[in-house]
Amino acid sequence: MRGGWFVTSVLLAGAVMMTVVNAQQPPRDPFPLWPNGAPGALGSAESDIPTLTPFFANPARATGASIVVCPGGGYGGLAPHEGHHYAMWLNELGISAFVLKYRLGSAGYRHPVMLHDAARAVRVVRANATAWKLDPARVGIMGSSAGGHLASTLLTHFDAGDANAPDATDRRPSRPDLGILCYPVITMGEKTHAGSRRNLLGENPSPDLVRLLSNDQQVTAQTPPTFLFHTVEDTGVVVQNSLDFAAALAKHGVPFALHVYPKGPHGIGLGTRNWDPAARHPWTTECALWLKEHGFAR
Repeated sequence: MRGGWFVTSVLLAGAVMMTVVNAQQPPRDPFPLWPNGAPGALGSAESDIPTLTPFFANPARATGASIVVCPGGGYGGLAPHEGHHYAMWLNELGISAFVLKYRLGSAGYRHPVMLHDAARAVRVVRANATAWKLDPARVGIMGSSAGGHLASTLLTHFDAGDANAPDATDRRPSRPDLGILCYPVITMGEKTHAGSRRNLLGENPSPDLVRLLSNDQQVTAQTPPTFLFHTVEDTGVVVQNSLDFAAALAKHGVPFALHVYPKGPHGIGLGTRNWDPAARHPWTTECALWLKEHGFAR
């Protein structure tokens, strides 16, 4: 399958062939976030190597904006239809996309490893923006379900970068310029998705850790503009998650768009698990308009 303008991955016997970023040429295949090994890695298996898969927009349509995409999967897996399908849709809007393979609770990882992977992804895109013909001031993040929790965690737990870091990439800020949250897990409290919480925080997290990762409680005036959508019928992640995050954004004066639809199951993605533009959910139209208003999309 082709992702945007470049072939993005090669699968051989179940293993992903990865390339190291060459700052002079845009990457075509998945590449590791840390070429010399990820901090805190528990081993050297594929599950221990966080990567980005690039989907560059066609240069004839590219706006220069980019979005890091965090697939859902309960912090125990990664749902393909919430990764490369989103990336291909973003390409249609002139936006380059980078699908993040972050480390998972099913492989033994816990917070803050996942946050470190998401933050590094944004830094990597910014650090290579000039070489890849991207705008470092238009780098967003997008996620669904548990991937929406990860995206909302970076939206509320970003940093300015470490000016003294030996790795120049780590000197870049991790704050996204906007966020897109699709039926996101937001809270780690009563209304959470139990599997996501367990995989992220373990069996018996402290009340302080639950509060820290309940991201509706971490919104400030510096949280980036955010688009949210959810369905009332969602029984996997209840709609209150999106409602509470939107209320927190409103409280702090952060621009946002919230779309709640009566029908639709959890994990709806673009509206179909097959690549059929005619079957897309209305949220994709609303989000495209919102991205255009924010200078990301055509």
